[in-house]
Amino acid sequence: MTPLKLVQVSDIHFGGEHKAAVEAAVARIHAERPDLLIAAGDLTKDGKVEEFDAALAWLNRLPQPRLVSPGNHDVPFAGPREILTRLVAPWRRYEDRFGARMNSDWDDPRATVVTLNSARAFQLRANWSKGAVSRRQVREVCADLKGAAPGALKIVVCHHPLIEMIGGPMTAKVHGGTAAAQTFAQAGVDLVLTGHIHAPFVHPYPFSDGCTQAVGSGTLSVRERGVPPGFNVIEVDDVDIRITALAFERTEFVTFRTWSVPRRCVPKAPDENGATEVAPLKV
Repeated sequence: MTPLKLVQVSDIHFGGEHKAAVEAAVARIHAERPDLLIAAGDLTKDGKVEEFDAALAWLNRLPQPRLVSPGNHDVPFAGPREILTRLVAPWRRYEDRFGARMNSDWDDPRATVVTLNSARAFQLRANWSKGAVSRRQVREVCADLKGAAPGALKIVVCHHPLIEMIGGPMTAKVHGGTAAAQTFAQAGVDLVLTGHIHAPFVHPYPFSDGCTQAVGSGTLSVRERGVPPGFNVIEVDDVDIRITALAFERTEFVTFRTWSVPRRCVPKAPDENGATEVAPLKV
C-alpha cells in the first residue's frame, strides 16, 4: 500500500485564532503534503459572517482535498440578532461556505473517511455546547463505510469526542456518544477523529476488538487549555498508524507527542496467482 498521510486540525476559532500559529500552520501543512486535510469543527469563535469568511480564506490556502465538519461554535450565538439567526437558519453560514453539515465523505483505495455532525443548534439541556449523535446518523455513517475498499481504513470525523478523554481539560458529554462508539467499533471503524477538547490524545475504545482508536487534535486558537496551539499529522502504512501531535513554539511547529498503534488489518503478500486478501492483525 502507498503510505497515506492525513492532517487533522480543529478549533481554529477564527475571531479568536492564534494569529502566529495559524500563519505558521499554512507553511507546515504544505510541507507535510497530506493526501487529505481534515477540519474537525469550531472553525469560528461566535459563528459570525466575518469569522466564517476568514476560516474559508485560510482553508483555501491549504492543500486540497479537504473534509470539514462543524462544531458547536459554528452556529451564531453572540447578541440578539445572532440568536435570531440561530433560531431560523443556524447552519446557513456554514453550509454556504463548506457544503452540507451532515455526512460527507472521501473515498480512496487506502481509506474511506466520513463526517458526522455532533453539534446542535439547540438541545433540551442548558449547555448547548455539548455534543449529540442520533441513531440515524450512526446508521448512515456505517452505511457509507460499507463501501470502503477491502483493507482500507475506515475513519469517522466529528467535533465532539464520543467517549470522554480521561483527565482531559473539559468534557463533551455527547448524548448517544457511548452507543455510537460501540457501534463504530463493531463496524470495524479504525479511527474517530475529533476536536473540542483543545488537547491532543489517542486512546482505544473499550469495545469489540479494542482496535478502534479515538484521536483528538489540539486548537489553533488563543483558547489554550494547558497545551500549546497545534494540530495532528497521521501517517498510515501496511502495518502501523502513527499520530504526531505538533505544537507551536515561538515561530514554528515542533513535535509535542507521538503515538503508534497497529492497524486492525494488514494486506497479505500476493499469492502465486497475484491475488491478495486482507488478514486480521493480532494485537
